[in-house]
Amino acid sequence: MLALARWLMQATPYAVGGAALASLIPWLFWLGAAIAGLVTLRKGFAPALPVIIAAALPAGWWWMQGDVIPLASVLLVTLMAVVLRERMRWSEALIAGAIAAAVMVQIGIFTPPGSTEAMLTQLRESSQEVNSVLSELSQQGYDTQTLAELVVGGVTGLVVLIAATVCLVLARSWQAGLYNPGGFREEFHALRLAPKELAVLAVVGVVSVLFGLPAFSMLIWVPLLVAGIALVHGVIGLKGMNGLWLVAFYILLITTWPTILIVLLLGLIDTFANVRARLARSN
Repeated sequence: MLALARWLMQATPYAVGGAALASLIPWLFWLGAAIAGLVTLRKGFAPALPVIIAAALPAGWWWMQGDVIPLASVLLVTLMAVVLRERMRWSEALIAGAIAAAVMVQIGIFTPPGSTEAMLTQLRESSQEVNSVLSELSQQGYDTQTLAELVVGGVTGLVVLIAATVCLVLARSWQAGLYNPGGFREEFHALRLAPKELAVLAVVGVVSVLFGLPAFSMLIWVPLLVAGIALVHGVIGLKGMNGLWLVAFYILLITTWPTILIVLLLGLIDTFANVRARLARSN
C-alpha cells in the first residue's frame, strides 16, 4: 500500500480523487479517512482541506442513507491527525479522539434512526432470557429504551474510535515509509501516557459519573488501551522477539476480555514505571 500512498502524494488532485472514490465505495471508508489523515499529517490542515472535503462529501451522503460511521471516522481521523502534527504526541491525539467520539455518542449522533422500540420488541420475541432481563430492568425503574440507545450508540462510537485510530496508524506509517523510514516504529514503540495525561482521563471519567455523561466513561479508556498495546510492541522490539508473539497477542486481545484488562493494567503501570526505559538500561 506504500506504492499507493506514494502515488497519492504526487499531486493534490490524486489524493482528492483517491479519497473521494474510497469514501464512496462501501466498506472502503477507512481508506478515504487514511488518505485524508496522511495529507493532513504531511501538509497541515489548511492545505489538506480539499482532500478532507473530498473524503467527507461521499461519507456525508452515506450518513444521509443512515450510515454515520464513514463521516464520523473521517472527522475523527482529521482531528487526531491535526493534534498529532501540531503536538507530536500520540497520547494527546488519542485523548482528543476519545473525547470527541464520546461527545458524538452523548449528543446522540450514533443513535439509530427512529426509535429502538422495534429493536427491543424483536429482542423480546427472539429470546425468553432477554425478555426476562428487560422485564426485570423495567421493574427496577430503568428505561430500557434509553439503555438500548446508550448501548447501541456506545458500541458504534467505540467502533468508530477504534477505526479512526487504525486509520491514523495507517496514515502515520505511510508518512514514515515515504519520508522517514523506521520513524513510525520508533514513535509507536515509545508511546506511553504521561501522569498528567492519565490524570486528565481520570478527571473526565469522574466528571462523567458525577454529571450523568456515561458516553465518556465508555470510551475514555481507549487511549490507555493503545498505550498498553504500544508497550507490548516496544518490549517485543527491545527483546528482539519473533513476530509471532505479536500475532498471538492480537489473537488473545481480540478474542478474550481478560487480555484487554491486562493490557489496560500494563498501560497504567507504564505511565509511572516507564518499563521500556528500564529495559533499555538493563540491556
